[in-house]
Amino acid sequence: MSERKILIVDTTLRDGEQTAGVVFANREKVRIAKLLDELGVHQIEAGIAIMGGDEAESIKAICKSGLKASVMGWNRPVIKDIDASLACGVDALAISISTSDIHIKHKLHKTREWVLEQMTSAVHYAKKEGMYISVNAEDASRSDMDFLIEFAKAAKEAGANRLRYCDTVGILEPFTTYQNIKTIIERAQIDVEMHTHNDFGMATANALAGVKAGATHVGVTVIGLGERAGNAALEEVVMSLKHLYNMDLGFKTELFTEVAEYISRASGRELPAWKAIVGSNMFRHESGIHADGALKNPKTYEAFLPEEVGLERQIVIGKHSGTASIKAKFVEFGIHLNDHQAEEILPKIRSYTVSMKRPLFDKELMYIYDSYFGDIKHVK
Repeated sequence: MSERKILIVDTTLRDGEQTAGVVFANREKVRIAKLLDELGVHQIEAGIAIMGGDEAESIKAICKSGLKASVMGWNRPVIKDIDASLACGVDALAISISTSDIHIKHKLHKTREWVLEQMTSAVHYAKKEGMYISVNAEDASRSDMDFLIEFAKAAKEAGANRLRYCDTVGILEPFTTYQNIKTIIERAQIDVEMHTHNDFGMATANALAGVKAGATHVGVTVIGLGERAGNAALEEVVMSLKHLYNMDLGFKTELFTEVAEYISRASGRELPAWKAIVGSNMFRHESGIHADGALKNPKTYEAFLPEEVGLERQIVIGKHSGTASIKAKFVEFGIHLNDHQAEEILPKIRSYTVSMKRPLFDKELMYIYDSYFGDIKHVK
């Protein structure tokens, strides 16, 4: 799989901002776009121009920022939407419409034939403007496969460059995803973008399954920001492709943590310590067995080096620490404990951590050391 080119489409500024309660200021949207571009993102979905006001202004500013990445605007299959995006200066358009019967009947109150007509007329119009076009099949994962194939073929014939396969309510699992994407590519002969949601915790897994089936594009957001449980996370997809699929996209992955922290602050959404790839716990070792292994050779308990994503390895002294961790931690203070000293002080340290229900700070470790051995050395 390593020879195939996979393109990353980041929609933090569109689907990410659609997270309930999230609003990016214009300056933040431009800054985020620049960060995504620096990371190596191939296409940035910048927003919905037809909203006008600040949304349109931020899209215009992004388009004028001199980015290497393509800038895409999101649209309904409506001429005024497309005109609004064109006025902002985007070089690509996403034209989105529902393809599932439940959406067509209960949301659109229309027919399958109407969906096809709206989509094709919009694509024809956009193609005359020389645009790169992604046709988004909203709720594709709950759509009738035969109709979805018909939709994809019609989109391609009208001039669309790819089909965005949207698992809108996140109900897929990887095995079904693989079969669905394989079927679409074989029968419709069109490039497919994965757009997966995380309602069952499988957004990244489903995105990768789509890639394995032949998808050429993956839609993501930083830290998985997005509606409800979010989208496939940019950092998870890129690192998984690199380390699990041997597909290095050339991203500046060492910036992942910095970018994740910025998005976390701008969105007002917590970056959990246990977040895959960029969480602060990724390279924190407390368990005695794990810490001992990591100290001897990091590969024993780490899938990749912390520096690769902008993090650092930490040995945490807590209830589950062992003598190897204790000795290594005290070396940081310029104190070399022998095996007997480490074994003697370990029960006291464990007792403290249980009573406090947390790991110990450096100064607390020094106080315990002094109570046993004297000769305290002040820790800054």
